[in-house]
Amino acid sequence: MNSRRQFLRGAGAITGGIAAAVSAASVSKVALAALPEIVSQTSPETQRPLTPENGRPYRPVVTLNGWTLPWRMNQGVKEFHLVAEPVVREMAPGFNARLWGYNGQSPGPTIEVVEGDRVRIFVTNRLPEHTSVHWHGQRLPNGMDGVSGLTQRSIQPGKTFVYEFIARRPGTFMYHPHADEMAQMAMGMMGMWITHPKAPHPLIDEVDRDFCFLLNAYNIDPGSATPKIMTMWDFNLWSWNSRVFPGIDTLNVRQHDKVRIRVGNLTMTNHPLHLHGHEFIVTGTDGGAIPKTARWPEVTTDIAVGQMRQIEFIADEEGDWAIHCHKSHHTMNAMGHDVPTMIGADQRDLVEKINHLIPDYMAMGERGMADMGEMKMPIPDNTVPMMGGEGPFGGLEMGGMFSVLKVRRHQPHGDYKDPGWYQHPVGSVAREYNGPLTEPARAQTQATSLAHPSASAASSIDVQIQKPRHHTDH
Repeated sequence: MNSRRQFLRGAGAITGGIAAAVSAASVSKVALAALPEIVSQTSPETQRPLTPENGRPYRPVVTLNGWTLPWRMNQGVKEFHLVAEPVVREMAPGFNARLWGYNGQSPGPTIEVVEGDRVRIFVTNRLPEHTSVHWHGQRLPNGMDGVSGLTQRSIQPGKTFVYEFIARRPGTFMYHPHADEMAQMAMGMMGMWITHPKAPHPLIDEVDRDFCFLLNAYNIDPGSATPKIMTMWDFNLWSWNSRVFPGIDTLNVRQHDKVRIRVGNLTMTNHPLHLHGHEFIVTGTDGGAIPKTARWPEVTTDIAVGQMRQIEFIADEEGDWAIHCHKSHHTMNAMGHDVPTMIGADQRDLVEKINHLIPDYMAMGERGMADMGEMKMPIPDNTVPMMGGEGPFGGLEMGGMFSVLKVRRHQPHGDYKDPGWYQHPVGSVAREYNGPLTEPARAQTQATSLAHPSASAASSIDVQIQKPRHHTDH
């Protein structure tokens, strides 16, 4: 199966080409009797969409900072091989995390099938403990649902289990363990599943660009590499596909493209996803496509825990448009939540005293948090600045769940490479005003106010107090 190795060796970052799926034509009957070959990917860059060479045709998705798992056809069955294993994930340049995932990455590869496909997934466990795989949102036989102890025995270390079912309905789904979930999902074990419609669907439109990614979160101390799996609320790394900005790739589209973005949430809280410069409609959930009469325009949609939201829009406004979670702390990296607020505090006397002991000590936070991003202070090894990323006009002061939708009129069809920063037309950028400033007109106020009534006003108020009388029953 050299074609599989060549596919992954040559995939690289998206360059606009279309990768080929693995052909089963050259696979012998002896090979088909064995397990499908294990395919792994360790690059953190967004890989080219995987166009099928066999099976039913479909328009593939692009997994942001991820990839699609190749398959083989075996007597009409689409076979995949997932490997649960420890992985190293580059969350941003210079910052690697020790996670658990599938086939070399966390999240694992996206699985793409077509409605009506019979699917067979071999799952090999290379973790130090048992596991299982739950196919989140799928209609399938109860014994294939992947809940350890309820619908199956756990997959012990070193063992391989087989899941087999028909992909019965089109939509966007997820997969994750239902065994020691607190540890395994906190360590990054999850992935996306796309079932494409087998024929034109009245509620599923054709699109020009189709992106997908998962929301996940970690608590990794600066300088460390392994998540704290006991964390319930106080996460310090909010990520898309286990990447944090500036490590998240941009979404690059052609102007007037119809764009679909599928987002699944496997964090411990909700995320209001906000897109700049465009309105969108929510066209689907993990429950299926939404009837067209129930859709409405939005610029922000909330994605709750365990949910998927599918949004669609026409990318008709050229430029570089932010797309991010609208919870402000979720667009920060490695944030310490117990840092005191020092805005407005005069620390000069304190700094002078401390400098006798620590000559390089600096006061921070008096003017807000932005000055912390400007300071070139050393940070621990294997971490990432709280606010990172440079734009054409300076620091973006963002991290975590943040990326950029890049809309270009000359982006070729099917070309996903980054076009660089937008060149604004002359006169279309906000600029400093250098004209005269006049004193604002102010409304005349009365001598008295509700907050400070005059003495005369106070003396005109007659307050009468009547004490309660006690009655004794005889």
